[in-house]
Amino acid sequence: MVSAPNPLRWLLLPWHALRVATSEKAFRDNPVIGSPRLNRLGLHIARKRLAHRMAARRRAAMASLLTDDQRAAFLRDGYLVIPDFLPPETFEAMHAEVMARDARARESIDGYTMTRLIPLDAMALRQMPATRGALLTPRYLGLHHYIGSFRRLPRLYVQTIFSGVRDGPPDVQSHYHTDTFFPTVKSWLLLTPVNQAEAGFTYIPGSHLPNRRHLAWERRASWTAHEARDRLTGEGSLRIAEEELARLRYEAPRKLEAQPNTLIIADTSGFHRRGLSEGFACRISIWAQARGTPFLPWPGGDLAIPALRGLGTRAFGWLDHAVKRLRGRDNGWRFAGTRRPADPPPT
Repeated sequence: MVSAPNPLRWLLLPWHALRVATSEKAFRDNPVIGSPRLNRLGLHIARKRLAHRMAARRRAAMASLLTDDQRAAFLRDGYLVIPDFLPPETFEAMHAEVMARDARARESIDGYTMTRLIPLDAMALRQMPATRGALLTPRYLGLHHYIGSFRRLPRLYVQTIFSGVRDGPPDVQSHYHTDTFFPTVKSWLLLTPVNQAEAGFTYIPGSHLPNRRHLAWERRASWTAHEARDRLTGEGSLRIAEEELARLRYEAPRKLEAQPNTLIIADTSGFHRRGLSEGFACRISIWAQARGTPFLPWPGGDLAIPALRGLGTRAFGWLDHAVKRLRGRDNGWRFAGTRRPADPPPT
């Protein structure tokens, strides 16, 4: 028996259509963005192409924020690795402050991995002068503005990733994927070393600039993403199998190993993953992310009241938790009480 159409779905159709002009990416939740018919006609690829053209325009307006070498390396590869990012004395002061931070954390366990996030919002940074002085600088923020293509203050966290905490498969971030259809930025300022045997960030060089084969694959993926068995693909973070990735003819994946005080920053609209870990490993970093509205031709600015800058980090955590719980998609995240970054995972 065919079920009756949901009238609310049709009443909301104008709202879903308006969302096409925003950063909305979920195929499953939006019947316009997830429409197989419209995506066969090219809706998803049109949004992607326009978003990338607008990002290139915004980045051109901020070209002076990077050195010539940095800009050339990023445009070629889609990411930068900057060793010795901070002066040694600045890094040591920040490292001591962050590792001693005792604050309420969120934790998630997926597969063999546990992730812990401690927010570094305005309230936290007021108590952490060395960290504030290290991060809220034109150099650090300028890299995020250019690569993210927007002048936005990134959300900052202390991120601890424990790999191998239990028997199980790799976590969902260990599959090659794109975060979204438009350029966006994430970074890791490492507080602990990461070697090849650990869960290091892995990137497909050049995949932030989709080639013809990439676009053809993504167009086909958009036809069925609304009903994908993989939850994250349905939410707009497309997953790709390694054998499919090989057919796109990008360079070989690069699993990045680095020492403390290295900044790794990337456009995560390119293909990437959390590297597989051989046994137990712990990686601690300052994790930052920022995401703008993809179809604006100008880079904009952060209009937050100076005294409130960064409060969105904590508010976003609460709101994200509440919305996902209501929708049954909390993805295992929970408030875990007071933690320090290096506290061992619970048994």
